[in-house]
Amino acid sequence: MNKPLRRIAIFCGLLVLALLIRDNWIQYVQADTLKSDTKNRRVAIERYATPRGDIIVDGKSITGSAKGTGSGYNDFEYKRTYKDGAMWAPITGYASQAFGATQLESIEDGILTGNDDRLFFRNTLDMLTGKKKQGGNVVTTLNAAAQKAAYQGLKARGKGAAVAIDPETGAILALASTPSYDPSTFAGNSTKTDGEAWTKLQKKNNPNEPMLNRALRDTYPPGSTFKVVTAAAALENGLYNGADQKTDSPLPYTLPNTRTELKNEGNIPCKNATMRVALQYSCNTVFGKIGADLGKEKMLAQAKKFGFNEEQFTPVRASASNFPEKMDKPQTALSSIGQFETATTPLQMAMVASAVANDGTLMKPYMVDKLQAPSLDVLSQTDPQEMSKPLSEKNAQILQSMMETVVKQGTGTNAQISGVTVGGKTGTAQHGLNNSENPYAWFISYAKLSDGSSPVAVAVVVEDENANRDDISGGGLAAPIARSVMKAVIDSKK
Repeated sequence: MNKPLRRIAIFCGLLVLALLIRDNWIQYVQADTLKSDTKNRRVAIERYATPRGDIIVDGKSITGSAKGTGSGYNDFEYKRTYKDGAMWAPITGYASQAFGATQLESIEDGILTGNDDRLFFRNTLDMLTGKKKQGGNVVTTLNAAAQKAAYQGLKARGKGAAVAIDPETGAILALASTPSYDPSTFAGNSTKTDGEAWTKLQKKNNPNEPMLNRALRDTYPPGSTFKVVTAAAALENGLYNGADQKTDSPLPYTLPNTRTELKNEGNIPCKNATMRVALQYSCNTVFGKIGADLGKEKMLAQAKKFGFNEEQFTPVRASASNFPEKMDKPQTALSSIGQFETATTPLQMAMVASAVANDGTLMKPYMVDKLQAPSLDVLSQTDPQEMSKPLSEKNAQILQSMMETVVKQGTGTNAQISGVTVGGKTGTAQHGLNNSENPYAWFISYAKLSDGSSPVAVAVVVEDENANRDDISGGGLAAPIARSVMKAVIDSKK
């Protein structure tokens, strides 16, 4: 071979080698990046070429898929639909062709679209047989009747949230937030209909923030509901050994190292009251002094045992509730009655009630029972998992008796259910600069059946801007909602 031909051959060989290297680089090294690139429209087209799998509650789907129509949908064949979308949005989140996905729709996207690696074998068979790829299902722990009771109760009051948990397993039975939104309204990619619906829901255009998941992502001052945590700390640290032991609680009580008196609401029997009476009447002086006597380290340790100061994953992320780590003695007293910088999600307070109801054991909260293949074969099942032990069984039962007194003859009588033992705690938390806005109304509770089992624990917070300020109380606004949720769970088990 002469020299010019040899040079051309070598050059062509190098070009072929470069092509092979580039081809392999694209196929193997850049494959995942290109596949997830938002500009790769073929991925999006494939994503919406088949119906999405469903999210299931009580054996029925609360989601669906429909063929898109009109120029707005272009080459996307299917879009997501929702049944009672606003009621279920805090659980499902949304799946939108234009705006992506959130919450269960995002976390379990691989199962719902059929792209999860656990479906590889089935997808391969479907490809060989010419069958279209199918999405799997997400089976939740939710109770439809409890969710409806929570949502309708909150909707009648305006803003708020409610969470119900099975204390024995940690399964979430209801998770509602109002105001809410219907994910169906922006599930497509039409600039006019979907785009406009999305824009109206944004915080800058809607100050009520309907897309805010108040049950998981918003934190509120818990007010007097936090006294349950303080009572637990007093029992666990041996400050007091029983519900009916008199406490060392002067009246008036001056916050340590200050001249500021801690006030109670009205003329109530708080001087040296027992913890039972103090919880029944919600004595700030008793529980503020307990917090100061225990000190910030013991109070912080007790709060953390209940789950404070860390995010929770249900698997949807819940914001961390806060019990302050830097406090002086008067601030510790205020924090111990749910004031100062103490702030909590409704999920967190449901966890507190759940741990007390479950004889001191806190189970990890979860809302996905199992994941199913399109054939309904179970791909994974959630096993209940113990999260912590905030109280001994003995102390939990002492606290139960105190919370049951609150409902029998204290501030929580509106939560009573005939034939059922109910324990609870009310709370009215300050809101706004210098308490200028309507306070938050709280209620946490659990129900206990005649066989001793506790099928449900609940936390409810209400922000009723239209209520008369003097009429706002946890017992008046939040307790009736908690009662309806608990009753719905109990009735569904009959």
